[in-house]
Amino acid sequence: MLHFFQLLQGFTMPQFRTRACLAALMIAVAAPASVAFAQTPAPALPAPALPAPALARALPAIPAPVAEPYPGVIRLEVDATDIDRQIMTVRETVPVTPGPLTLLYPKFLPGNHAATGPVNTLAGLTITANGQRLEWIRDTVEAWAFHVEVPQGVSEIVLDFQWITPQGDASGRRVMTPSMLNLQWEKALLYPAGHVSTGITVAPSVKLPEGWQYGVALDTASFDAGVATFAPTDLYTLIDSPMFAGINYRRFDLDPGGQSPVWADVVADTPAMLEKSDDKVALMRALVDQADLLFGSRHFDRYQLLVAVTEELGDIGLEHHRSSENQVATGYFTGIGTVPYGDLAVIPHEYMHSWNGKYRRPIDSLPPHYNVPTQNSLLWVYEGQTQFWGDVMTARAGFVDKEQALSNFAVIAANLSTQAGRTWRSLQDTTNSALMGPRTGGAYASWSRGSEYYRESSLMIWLDADTLIREETNGRKSLDDFARAFFGPGDGEWAPKPYTFEELVATLNAVHPHDWTTFLRARLDNVDPAADHLLEGITRGGYRLAYVDSLTEAEKKVQSDWATNFQYSLGFSLTGTDNSITGVRWGGRVFEQRIGAGWKLIAVNDVAATAEILRTAITTAKGGTEPIRLLIRNGSRFRTVAFDYHDGLRYPRLERVAGTPDRLGDILAPRRR
Repeated sequence: MLHFFQLLQGFTMPQFRTRACLAALMIAVAAPASVAFAQTPAPALPAPALPAPALARALPAIPAPVAEPYPGVIRLEVDATDIDRQIMTVRETVPVTPGPLTLLYPKFLPGNHAATGPVNTLAGLTITANGQRLEWIRDTVEAWAFHVEVPQGVSEIVLDFQWITPQGDASGRRVMTPSMLNLQWEKALLYPAGHVSTGITVAPSVKLPEGWQYGVALDTASFDAGVATFAPTDLYTLIDSPMFAGINYRRFDLDPGGQSPVWADVVADTPAMLEKSDDKVALMRALVDQADLLFGSRHFDRYQLLVAVTEELGDIGLEHHRSSENQVATGYFTGIGTVPYGDLAVIPHEYMHSWNGKYRRPIDSLPPHYNVPTQNSLLWVYEGQTQFWGDVMTARAGFVDKEQALSNFAVIAANLSTQAGRTWRSLQDTTNSALMGPRTGGAYASWSRGSEYYRESSLMIWLDADTLIREETNGRKSLDDFARAFFGPGDGEWAPKPYTFEELVATLNAVHPHDWTTFLRARLDNVDPAADHLLEGITRGGYRLAYVDSLTEAEKKVQSDWATNFQYSLGFSLTGTDNSITGVRWGGRVFEQRIGAGWKLIAVNDVAATAEILRTAITTAKGGTEPIRLLIRNGSRFRTVAFDYHDGLRYPRLERVAGTPDRLGDILAPRRR
């Protein structure tokens, strides 16, 4: 197999902008899944022939992608002014040659790690040539593909359609509100099959509501009468460059006079939500500085943090190479109300992805275009190590203090050490979760498991590796050295640089010799939940996992669900609205009483139930003998269940082990120039 790094030798940033080198690279890696396991794949079996569908005409084969550029420039015009009906209207003008043409709607979306392209939200598709309508036909196997026959004498076709954006219900994440919108280009375009994404040139424009401003990592050619026109770019860069726009907008320079611009483009529900912004802007600037100190390089010509301060736009945290999409609580800048830990950590996490996941990309996560399947065998690096660095940077930049950072690790440790699903499903297998549907794990997530490759990898692999390196080198080396060696080289370059499992191991060994293959595979493939190494990073870091019956105010900001969280006592959580029992822990006390999803808590010890009443009852029963009685309901059925439980409320906390090095504290401490 052609080695990536032979391909990339000598490629420079200007050469990448011609798109030829990345096109060749993408073709070379269309099916590289086996490398993450360092084994040879079994020979592929011949696919059985499919019967011909009963259609008006035969379907042509969907062309495989080639590196040869698509001829001409596609003009993409998006009208995003219909904010009341939440509809984006699209016109695409595509240069063509006569004959069969297949148009693709992006299916495998970057950062989603799965076939989540919402083709069902495309409506009203009409294709014309020289004013005459051309009939298209959808592929019966790949519903994201549309076939059309281009007549003789036609040099361009016009596509008109609508993106019916989600309306804030079960149809998906809302992207248009009266005050802002989030334009993700891949939801509002079709592209010709047969070419890699870097070989297709698009000239995009968008019409915005009157008075709105925007942030996007594209070069603006003009912005007149609400129409933003951008310089032509390749499809890969376009899809990697979403837009946030709104009537309430501010831009903050996060690195004045730096080696490359870094901005925060912020939109909000109201102007007041953008006030008192100095403190958070200072934290974002500290994040930029700490990332420079960690990686020693930047792999972008500019970077734009797109931030939505909102209760109306759908929640998002999504990485891109030169930007990121981030939604935060309405009090993020003003300090009004509680800002959850997740809202504080989202920007550091997504910023880390510019190095890990976008510049350095797993070898099986860089398909040639968006309708070739992605594979996710190295997501424990792509997402897991990013989760680690995101949490570390949230502390180093000052978004949270040390106590809160430790509380976050405690939550991960408690979940990891009590997750029954580890008896049957390995961490490696969870990297397939995105391909299987929602990544949450469902009603019994502690058994079925979902996207554990984020936080479980962060703690069980990367914190463990960091503390091991620190211990065995007496503090002379750390995972910081790995980050600089693996993600740092090539300052100023931003062509994606894929990696293999073997290169990862080799870089770890260059930092500190160890049997890293065994280290990693034991943590990835082991299905023993009692394995000693589960919390080794915590122990080696100078702490132990403990449980307490009350949290400090700082810890409550991290464990924001503390008031309704009974996971480590009775084994479930309550919703804050109707006392529904949720998050039932497999093998927990509630589970053993045959209580699951659909039940609601009605009364506690004959008193009308609230979360506070239940907390009081658990506290009162501590050390006693009287059972805790719950009246529960599921539809028309009622049950009374009793729990002989007397250990009180239990919330996770990391306690310092006296006489040991505080390696966790060292990891979380900001770096100095």
